Amino acid sequence: MPAVQERPKIELSRSILTICVVDDETDQVELTISKLERAGFPAFGTTSPADALLKVREGSCRVVIADFKMPGMDGMTFLEKALQCDPGMYVILVTGLYSVDAAIEAIKHGATDYLCKPLDLARLLKVLDEIADSFSKSAHVRELEEKLLDTLQFHGIVGRSAPMLEVFDLAKKISRHYTNVLITGPTGSGKELVAHALHQMSPVAQGRFAACNCSAMVDTLLESQLFGHMRGAFTGANENRLGLFEYANHGTVFLDEIGETSLQMQAKLLRVVQNREIQPVGSPEVKKVDVRLIAATNRNLRAEVLAGRFREDLFYRLSSIEIRVPGLDERQEDIPALAQHFLKKYSAEYGKPLRGLTRRAHIALLQHDWPGNVRELENLIAGAAVTANGEWIDTTDFPEHLQRLNRRPASASSAWAPLPLDEVRTEHIQRVLDMCNGNRVRTAQVLGIGRTSLYRFLKRTTKHAAAAKGAA
Repeated sequence: MPAVQERPKIELSRSILTICVVDDETDQVELTISKLERAGFPAFGTTSPADALLKVREGSCRVVIADFKMPGMDGMTFLEKALQCDPGMYVILVTGLYSVDAAIEAIKHGATDYLCKPLDLARLLKVLDEIADSFSKSAHVRELEEKLLDTLQFHGIVGRSAPMLEVFDLAKKISRHYTNVLITGPTGSGKELVAHALHQMSPVAQGRFAACNCSAMVDTLLESQLFGHMRGAFTGANENRLGLFEYANHGTVFLDEIGETSLQMQAKLLRVVQNREIQPVGSPEVKKVDVRLIAATNRNLRAEVLAGRFREDLFYRLSSIEIRVPGLDERQEDIPALAQHFLKKYSAEYGKPLRGLTRRAHIALLQHDWPGNVRELENLIAGAAVTANGEWIDTTDFPEHLQRLNRRPASASSAWAPLPLDEVRTEHIQRVLDMCNGNRVRTAQVLGIGRTSLYRFLKRTTKHAAAAKGAA
């Protein structure tokens, strides 16, 4: 009875494994295809290695059985090109001149097996059944990973590391009670996602969520954006306009990069925080608003207060509840899940059946220090999803600086010396800037940070260098 049940399972596994046969002899191609189809494998063939590579690139097959001796391209060259097109491809090489050394060399270069002509059908079917079984198990693992990915999401935020679980726990505790919250953390760490989660769990979840990037506007525009203006209040004010506080009344206002605001703007924000009152530009009328205020910054506001660049009274009003979002370097165990999440997102967005990342691609991600945090990782996966030819993303789909991580010299560890984090960040950004030939727009894209953040960082670096030179 068990043997009867096993047969349909084998046939089902075989039916999902399409095989391409490549041989310069037409009779050999047709004979092999016939045997495979009788065994239950979908199969097609060609006498052209170039045509077979095209099928691999298109994703038309999962296994290639290729002759080792072919005019124009030998089996090893074909193996190399096939794995470049799709690192997840199974390639079986067959030869009339079998040797153990040649077999070992082929397997070292990525061949699934190395068989002798004439093909032993029982041996071939055993290899193919092992591949089919592995393929089925991998598909099952991916299904489980997708289910796990759903359980790891907290209102759209992916994380299972201890620092992120602490963020989730604190967010759940305060979401129903807060009026003001300060979210801190490095650029690209996901502060706005945390703000959205707080809003979604709050009693005003049915209200509006209005976001404003305070670093993107000068004071006059920011004041109009937040508080609104009356017609004729300034040149170009042709009509009355609601500000975000009034627009999001009975909802939530999110002020990103609040550390970039001027002292004058901070004084106006203090009035909103203390009295829940706004005054539109050009209007004598003071309006009451009922909003929950979430502010975010990548700066150390305590240091900014001490330096006189941020109002102490506003800081203490905002920071009565503070959530710190860790950078990606503090939550490395989240990288695989985040990569899978972004892969799933951009696979659907670009209409490409991407199955995952190769082992060496995963290693490259874990070796990187991620100065741009989650945003940099998302941009990396988005770019790799565009350039990937097969179903698997490999290191060849990554920017050059990530490909070099796997080629670090063995002596690098012996030359290692501890450095302050600011110096490490400065060195990394400078390297990426050099790699991009000084193109700041491209540098910001590679780092996964905004151009404004990059310009601000470079400006601070220049000032510090000038100050150090003057002191010397």
